[in-house]
Formats: sequence, structure tokens, C-alpha cells
Amino acid sequence: MSALVKSSLARKWVMALSGLFLVVFLTQHFVINITSVFAPDLFNEWSHFMGYNPLVQFVAQPILIGGLIVHFVMGIVLDLQNRKARPVKYAQFSGNSNSSWVSRNMIITGLVVLAFLGLHMYDFWVHEMTVKYIDVQPEAPTRYYTELREKFVDPIRVGFYVISFVLLAMHLWHGFNSSFQSVGAKAVNKGDGLRKATYAWSVLIPAGFIFIALYHHFTH
Repeated sequence: MSALVKSSLARKWVMALSGLFLVVFLTQHFVINITSVFAPDLFNEWSHFMGYNPLVQFVAQPILIGGLIVHFVMGIVLDLQNRKARPVKYAQFSGNSNSSWVSRNMIITGLVVLAFLGLHMYDFWVHEMTVKYIDVQPEAPTRYYTELREKFVDPIRVGFYVISFVLLAMHLWHGFNSSFQSVGAKAVNKGDGLRKATYAWSVLIPAGFIFIALYHHFTH
């Protein structure tokens, strides 16, 4: 652990790998949630499986929470390291000739996304834990669709979701591509297919989540 903390390269690897792990989770999460738009019964079925499968609950879920903590802690450490290495700000910022706004403010977009995750966990994860382990309610495999719809009635909550996913897209626009570069994918250059794919994913997945929130809000 001491070597990990002291090694800049190791920190970047941990940041990149934890980020790619979260990208996989986000994709899986989107696949489940988009079914709520066109197949409510399937959404209920998958949500019930995720909520009661022991492997998901007691293995995958702790790993996910650990990955989130590692990614955000390492992001703060790297941001502080970069600021320390460059104590004097750019004499003059001239657009992308220095760096993009997103790349220079990953910590800001990341913290907003973290705040959103807090709300999201309160809306769904805390509720799920309360239903199962505090109130000890019997299993209700068809409750998930109705619960999801209810969360998107409030326009303020929906607005916060939309803003958060816009900032997530900005965070991913720089971070997803950088993760591949950090783990050695040198071919991720301008115009490269992998680079284009990361940019497309960074826009389409957050846009999909925005669509889900707006769909349930306006069709409630």
C-alpha cells in the first residue's frame, strides 16, 4: 500500500482500472433501467433478481462500493498531486491549446457526480435495504417499476438527475478515453476507432439515462 500511494504510475493505473470497472457497471445498470421504458415486467424481473440474488448482494455489491470509493479517493489524490506539481496557473488560457475545461476540472464534475450517487443511493439502495432488512417486508417481485416511476414525479429531482448526467457525460468524455491511455492503449489517438467509441459511449449512456428520467416524469 505504501508503494501504491507513493507511485504516481500506480495511482494512475488504479484510477484507470477502477474507472473502467465503473464503466462496465454503468452499462449494465443502463441495460436494466432502459427496460422500464418498453418492458416493465422484464424490468421487475431483473430488478428482483439483482435485489435478492446472494452473489449480487454479498459479493458484487461490496466490490462495486469499494470500486466507487477507490476511484473517487484516488481522483482527489491525483488532482492534489497535479495541482502541487503545477503551483502556478496557466499565464493565459487559450482554449484547447492548453487543455480542455473538462480535463482541468475532473474533480469538480466528479464531486457533482458523487453527490448525485448519494441521492441515487438514498432513492433506491437505502430504500431497498429498509424494505428487506428493517421493515422485513415479504418479497414483492412487481414493486420495482412502480417505485421507479414514483421517484421521477418531482420535477426538481428530475432536473437534478438531468444536470448530473450531463456532468457525468463531461466527466466520461475525458476520463473514459484517458483510462485506456493509462493502461497502455497507446493507439487511442485522435481519429482512432477506440477513441471515437469512448466518446460515443460517454454521450449515449448518460443521454439514455436522461431519457429514462424524462420519459417517466412526463408519462406519469
